[in-house]
Amino acid sequence: MADTPRRRLADRVSSSPTFVGSGSRFTGDLECAGDLVVGGTVIGDGDVHGALTLSDGSRWEGELRAGNAVIAGEVVGSVSVAEKLELRATARIKGSLKARSIAVAKGAIIEGDMAVTSGTPVVHFEEKRGEK
Repeated sequence: MADTPRRRLADRVSSSPTFVGSGSRFTGDLECAGDLVVGGTVIGDGDVHGALTLSDGSRWEGELRAGNAVIAGEVVGSVSVAEKLELRATARIKGSLKARSIAVAKGAIIEGDMAVTSGTPVVHFEEKRGEK
């Protein structure tokens, strides 16, 4: 039986991602063969071959490369994503962004340049999840 397709990248995190938990700090370069979920702080460059989820309240300082990414935290440095980059309303970016497609929620702050490699326009959206 085929998996039901899911619209949001956050719905597609693998069943066994690597975690950097809230309150944790990782210093150094990080290479992750699968998905990575960050709730704490990472200082260094990263290569994530799967999907990256940078949670609200998290921080990444350095160059970041990923297959797909959902960013709700803060990034100081460059972000390069092979496929889809989604910036949540709480995202704070100081640096350059590059991805095949980029979706930006109302409220996200970007101090830097954006490049969409597919030539399609940046998608702007209003977050509705989590509202009651």
